[in-house]
Amino acid sequence: MKSVSIVIPCRNEEKYIGRCIDSILLQDYPLENISVFVCDGKSTDETIAIIKDYSAKHRNINLLINEKRTTPFALNLGIKASNSDIVIILGAHSELYPNYVSSCIEAFNFGDNIGCTGGIIENVYENETSEVIGKAMSSVFGVGNAHFRTGNKDGFVDTVAFGAYKREVFDKAGLFDEELIRNQDDEFNFRLLSKGYTIYLFRKIRSKYFVRASFEKLFKQYEQYGYWKVYVNKKHNTVTTVRQVIPLLFVLFLFFGFLLSFLHPFFILLYAFTMTMYLVMSSIFAVTMASELTHPIKIVYSFFVLHFSYGWGYLKGIIDFFILNKKIKDEEVLTR
Repeated sequence: MKSVSIVIPCRNEEKYIGRCIDSILLQDYPLENISVFVCDGKSTDETIAIIKDYSAKHRNINLLINEKRTTPFALNLGIKASNSDIVIILGAHSELYPNYVSSCIEAFNFGDNIGCTGGIIENVYENETSEVIGKAMSSVFGVGNAHFRTGNKDGFVDTVAFGAYKREVFDKAGLFDEELIRNQDDEFNFRLLSKGYTIYLFRKIRSKYFVRASFEKLFKQYEQYGYWKVYVNKKHNTVTTVRQVIPLLFVLFLFFGFLLSFLHPFFILLYAFTMTMYLVMSSIFAVTMASELTHPIKIVYSFFVLHFSYGWGYLKGIIDFFILNKKIKDEEVLTR
């Protein structure tokens, strides 16, 4: 029987952390083989008190204080504190299905070189905006071939959310990059693949994720995803996935296509045709996913925010990290 550690970074999650821990305690995998490390980034609400209460009742629930308050530092804190065969990375907003851990263990049997496995995230929407954004993020048109969101297939992928990792992976690939406020899991999975391991998506592994969203938060989130992806690319001297470049091309087309339209009628037609096709395609996907009459327009807008914010962040990253050769300082990581 494999031993399992579950590492949960959190900060000010009093509304969600209890449900997250409860779902772990309800696993069909033997609880004596599961250890939980909740790495709290100095919460100012009741989160720490809630975790302490669980810890007093369950000896496998552990509270660790994340002094630096960033996600990768929390992940490494939990990994270092654990000594299990398998380490599962989890979000405080998530709830696991009862067979989550046992399904992760099962998935590792599909290949000797599988270093990480994960499954499907089911979004739980807390308002209409969250539902609209969630539908856009679960669409191929919105996020490309991010299979952990679209749920299209079992099989080998380049990344998963809430991954379960073999302990040996951290010995060979290292820990999470503590300079990265975003994309730390993608960057780590890239290193994992470069060491000869594979990542397997198993749809039997399922979790719920409570989406608390607004268009403003969505823009900031994906702008940071794009920005930090450039930093990862520079560190590894490569483009880790092809799909990350498409939003950048979209943003460049919006700007330069608009400017070129003033030079010749051909560019006006090309610009208008391309934008019309974009709107038609996004509308088709939006209509197929909408559950309310007002949703298609909002989903189309969500698509645009997803694509533009990521591309805009990517462009800013190119300027900062390649042109200006900017260095990241600890205080900047905390405030970004």
